[in-house]
Order: sequence, then C-alpha cells, then structure tokens
Amino acid sequence: MSGKSLAGRKALVTGGARGIGAAIAQALARAGASIMIADILEETGRASAAAIAKEDVATGFVQLDVIDDAQWERAVAATVSTLGGYDILINNAGIEITSLISEVKAEDARRMCDVNIVGTVLGMKHAFRAMRPGGPAGKGGAVVNIASVAATIAFPGIAVYSGTKSAVDRMTRVGAMEAGKLGFGVRVNCIYPGLIPTDMGMQLANDIVKVGLAADVNAAVGSVVEQTPLGRLAEVTDIGDAAVFLCSNEARFITGIGLPVDGGMGM
Repeated sequence: MSGKSLAGRKALVTGGARGIGAAIAQALARAGASIMIADILEETGRASAAAIAKEDVATGFVQLDVIDDAQWERAVAATVSTLGGYDILINNAGIEITSLISEVKAEDARRMCDVNIVGTVLGMKHAFRAMRPGGPAGKGGAVVNIASVAATIAFPGIAVYSGTKSAVDRMTRVGAMEAGKLGFGVRVNCIYPGLIPTDMGMQLANDIVKVGLAADVNAAVGSVVEQTPLGRLAEVTDIGDAAVFLCSNEARFITGIGLPVDGGMGM
C-alpha cells in the first residue's frame, strides 16, 4: 500500500483518546485520512486530536458515550460538519472488568455488555445511516469493529468480556451481510487484537494476579507470550496498520471477516 492509501477519507475513531484507539487514529492520519476523535475523556481526547493536527491533518474532537443514541447522532453530525464527510468508523471504545465466573458482579457484566455490545451496534447503526445512499455522507465506506483475541480463546478471568467480544464478531458479520444486501456500499470487518501493554492490558495482567491465576505480573504476561507463536505481545502499531488495510481500497473485496492480529495466539 502507498503511504497515503486513505487520502481524502474521513474517519471517526471511538475510544480514540489513548491506547489502541489513539494508535489507530494516528495510523489513519499517516495514511491520509482526516480524523475525528470521539471519547468520554475530553481532556485526553482533545490532546490526542491536537497531536494529530500538528501533522497538518484535519482533526476534531467530540465527546461521546457510546451507549447513548443521541450522543452518537451528535458525533456523526459533528464528523460530517468538521471533516466534510464521513466514510470510516473505527468502533474501538470498550471496557474490560476482570472476574472469575464464580465472583462475577451483575452490574459489571451489564456495564461491559452496554459498552462493548450496545456501543458497537449503535456505532454501526449510525454509520450505516450516514454512509448509505441518501445519508448525510452518502458515499459508502468502511466500518472496523475492534473485537479481541479473547473472542477466539478460553482465557480465564474474562468470561463476560470474552462473550461481549464474541458478540462484536457476530454483529460484524451480520452488519456486513445487511449492508451488502441493502446496497449501502459499506464494508464491515473486525480485528482481534492480542494482548497489548496499554493501560487496559496491564490492568488485566494485574487483575489476573489478584484473582489468583498468576503468581505475579511477569508470570501473567509471560504466559501470554508463551501462547503466542511470534513470541511477543502485540503493539498498538500492529493494530493501527491492520485497521488502515481494512479501510483501504486494497481491502475493497473484503467484508464480514475477523482479522487476527495476535501473533498466532488464537489459531
């Protein structure tokens, strides 16, 4: 792919303030896309947008709680208005609360379902409405949902999270079928990232220790590396590059897939 494979494209990235979301936003910007960062973290989100804008990229920030339908409407409207269009959605916002099944709290399970499942499907809903013929953007586009290697393996301590990310995978495939059958011109795919040493990833490692599944953080991380044929943790740039590919014309005949970016851990 060329360095500017997304020239002229307009992207909304949820959970774009930090971690995987910020890395994907940066990768899309380097590939030529304009970027709207959406997050509940206003200060961090604006800082991430400002950092991208320094590279002479059209960029904006919108505050978004992904479980709120009305906020999605405002976020999409702000994207179209600020960037002059909208044809890429990165559905990245998500949360993980570690717990053994025997200790799961109902409120934690519901919160993960709200953010990871409801938030993702609302993103697809409003992307389809905006990108389909007759929508405010109306030129088709690409949706990339962020699932997890946890959707493909039995990793202890994250049963509900794994379930929500499996749901993301299933919704991706149904979304791809609907968008194709209805002539929306929108491709829908998802990525299964491996464990990444972001704040969220390292919190998981610490939580695995707390629930008695590893002796210490090094052991928790080491067990993941041992299960990974490429012998390392994932990096945020690995996920960013994969997202660029799935949004690009090089992936023009790819829809409804889950792309593992996990070093082989989930095979």
